[in-house]
Amino acid sequence: MPYADDKKISDLIATTKPGWFSFEYFPPRTDEGVENLRKRIVRMKNLNPMFTDFTWGAGGSTSELTLTLTSAAKNEYGCVANMHLTCTNQKAEMVGDALTKCKELGVRNIVALRGDPPRGSEKWEATEGGFSCALDLVKYMRKEHGDYFAISVAGYPEGHPDNIKVVEGGVAELTPSEARRARVVKDKDGKEVVTVCRDAEWKIEMQYMKEKADAGADFIITQMFLDAGVYAEFVKDCKAWGINIPVVPGIMCLNTLGGFYRMTELCKTRLPPGFAEKCEAANTSDDAFKKWGVEACIQMCKECLAAGAPGLHFYTLNLEKVVVGTLLGLGMITEAQAASCRSGDADAKTMVSAQGIVTGEKARPKLSGNRPLSEADPTMHALVAEEKARQMRSIELIASENYTSRAVMECLGSALTNKYSEGQPGARYYGGNEVIDKVENLCKDRALKAFGLSDKEWGVNVQPYSGSPANFAVYTALLPPHARVMGLD
Repeated sequence: MPYADDKKISDLIATTKPGWFSFEYFPPRTDEGVENLRKRIVRMKNLNPMFTDFTWGAGGSTSELTLTLTSAAKNEYGCVANMHLTCTNQKAEMVGDALTKCKELGVRNIVALRGDPPRGSEKWEATEGGFSCALDLVKYMRKEHGDYFAISVAGYPEGHPDNIKVVEGGVAELTPSEARRARVVKDKDGKEVVTVCRDAEWKIEMQYMKEKADAGADFIITQMFLDAGVYAEFVKDCKAWGINIPVVPGIMCLNTLGGFYRMTELCKTRLPPGFAEKCEAANTSDDAFKKWGVEACIQMCKECLAAGAPGLHFYTLNLEKVVVGTLLGLGMITEAQAASCRSGDADAKTMVSAQGIVTGEKARPKLSGNRPLSEADPTMHALVAEEKARQMRSIELIASENYTSRAVMECLGSALTNKYSEGQPGARYYGGNEVIDKVENLCKDRALKAFGLSDKEWGVNVQPYSGSPANFAVYTALLPPHARVMGLD
């Protein structure tokens, strides 16, 4: 059965008023990840994005899965699908085969990219018999397929990362235009480091962008940025160079602090003044960081739309909470639509792409044993309550041993219980105790402060709660008589 041709995104942009949005996904590495992504695509399709797109691994490393997901989005889930296609490690025949397959599937939208160097390579090199850049790919597609495909290309509001270099003289050496797109950060020694795409390289990049547009590119999707002013300047520069195709801002949502640092360092992203400090301050918990990420993203999106952005293209990282929260805050979706996503699976705290890119931290399933004692063991729960009542009636109450706050119990029963924490901070017998070290040092500092003692005259001994006693306490309560635990009856 032949597949119907998809709508062209270029036509949709031309006939849709500003304020639309779209999503990007990447092919996961595992079968479970793929299944979870399929469910997420269906849920997020109900938010009514203009299109969804899928990345393409270097050298076609994910070509089959990318095509499968692109086809599923279009032909099974009813999305307008957009597929990335890169030049990295690919001969022209491989690119031609991919485009032929797209036509067979009715996929009419392609993101033409040079692509990143393959994993393990620092420098990008053209493949013999392949394409040397995205411009070659755009020309090839127009020559071989006419106007069948809507072609989008990448834009770099701060300059391509390959052209962003360290400025030895610092901020004082920058021109006004360079200063507007420069990244200024401090290294581990507190020294200010300035990186920027210098004006000479910037002109070459804009000329190249003009050539891609003239060769037949229909619209531009930008690299991630965090300063909306950079996007506004880029749009102005495009117009000044006679680049009159739509410029869609690529929006990278902030899900975790680690992800923020990884992506901004990889892309050499300019940070607005104080932005890194705000990220650090927000990182009190996973939910707190996501909440702040939503607020920051809403503000940036508003500024982009005010600068004339036709729509917003979200780099989802295969996650949805921050994206959904941002769209709700912008008034682009309803509370009912947001709720339909919340009712599905929660964000996995990790997602590994087929190329090995990891986002977030590893998620663990909620086990049936993670229930309150009243549910897990009503008999034991009743006995605890009975003993508490007995102590409250007598003089045997020893508050320091039997009663404490809920917050303290939350720590006591948490992941801080670590049976591999023997030794002193920084000198443990086992590795993986960096956080335990922080906890122990914090306890020492608080103890000295509570008693008004000098750390030069006094020491504090803190004994981390060992895993074994905690485990045996639980096993004794919940396991049947004579069950064997760690080889013991």
